[in-house]
Amino acid sequence: MERIRILIADDHPLFRDGVRTLLQSVQETEVVGEASTGEEAIAQAAALQPDVILMDLHMPGLNGIEATRAILHTSPHIGILVLTMFEEDDSVFAAMRAGARGYLLKGADQAEILRAIHAVSHGEAIFSPAIAERLTQYFAALGQASLPQAFPELTDREREVLGLLAQGCSNSEIASRLVLSQKTVRNHVSNIFNKLQVADRAQAIIRAREAGWK
Repeated sequence: MERIRILIADDHPLFRDGVRTLLQSVQETEVVGEASTGEEAIAQAAALQPDVILMDLHMPGLNGIEATRAILHTSPHIGILVLTMFEEDDSVFAAMRAGARGYLLKGADQAEILRAIHAVSHGEAIFSPAIAERLTQYFAALGQASLPQAFPELTDREREVLGLLAQGCSNSEIASRLVLSQKTVRNHVSNIFNKLQVADRAQAIIRAREAGWK
């Protein structure tokens, strides 16, 4: 079985020792080099052409983000797995933009680190559970923010009324909820029918539900 060749880039000797000991304890990995600065990581990557680099972000001189960008510019086949203490969104997204395939926190257990190394060596993207959850939340919020506003022809108040129509509310219930007179609600409903070019309440509700309103 061909071993995964790994370069460890971290400015803390004790951490490098621990990771090296872990990787030497399994047959499928081989530590081919170590670096304590971003510049050393770039030089070692060019000379050794490892399969995977375990990259710390904060190192003296050139940081891990800049080193990742420089390494992938000349050796895009190398998989870079960030292994760091920093979980801020800025650090995660900076690493992703630089081309890192994975992002683990240093609190990850041994099985998680080995699993991530295997995944990155096969071209997969992997993130620790905490980071993956934050990414999911971020992109979910981004997706909602980027959705076009439904029924732009309606005023804000008319969209409120339409939303309550879609929930099955009667005019009197809408009036009560929005603290409006029933005559005002009837006017809003009439305007909604005209603007959406629907004939009645049922068609308005269908339009609202087709737009995802419930």
